[in-house]
Amino acid sequence: MNLNNLTDFILEKMRRELPSSIVYHSAEHTIDVHEAAVRLAELEGLADHETKLLQAAALLHDAGITVSFSDHEDLSVVIAREYLPYFGFGEGDIQAIESMIMATKLPQTASTLCEKILCDADLDYLGRADFFVIAQKLRLEWELSGNKVDLKDWYILQMEFLRNHTYFTESAIRLRDERKLQNLREIEQLCTSNCKNSASIRR
Repeated sequence: MNLNNLTDFILEKMRRELPSSIVYHSAEHTIDVHEAAVRLAELEGLADHETKLLQAAALLHDAGITVSFSDHEDLSVVIAREYLPYFGFGEGDIQAIESMIMATKLPQTASTLCEKILCDADLDYLGRADFFVIAQKLRLEWELSGNKVDLKDWYILQMEFLRNHTYFTESAIRLRDERKLQNLREIEQLCTSNCKNSASIRR
């Protein structure tokens, strides 16, 4: 398995082929998820072979957006099956990688440890200090893609998502839950403030 060449290939493909409207699901997001996955794999004691498969899945999990935003996980699986053999991945490994990619499709459903780690890595930012910066990139991506959401509704969507989200692995819970709760409280305050301001304007 040649992970170095796979990394170069996927990141170059994304930077070359992603539409300019894709500012959240970018090559930088892929790098971020890959780094989070490697960190969680080590904390969870994942074996070396499975860690390599996890790395490949992290690199490929959003590659399908180069084709279409809708159902991009399914398209990422198609890309994985097409290209992974050229980088030394066998059939069993490819199937495991495909399962990991599909586990990240919202709402996330993970059964194996590798799937759980990738899901947690994909949403690692929910429990980080840069949550609001990254979330605004997602809102901008929606807007540039024709799905404009006003600020009040955006706060509500983010609040509900944070309330309903649960990390799968003990490592992610330990690393990110406290800050995720803080981010939720800040979102709730912003939502309350924005709703009050809107009500005042209507009066």
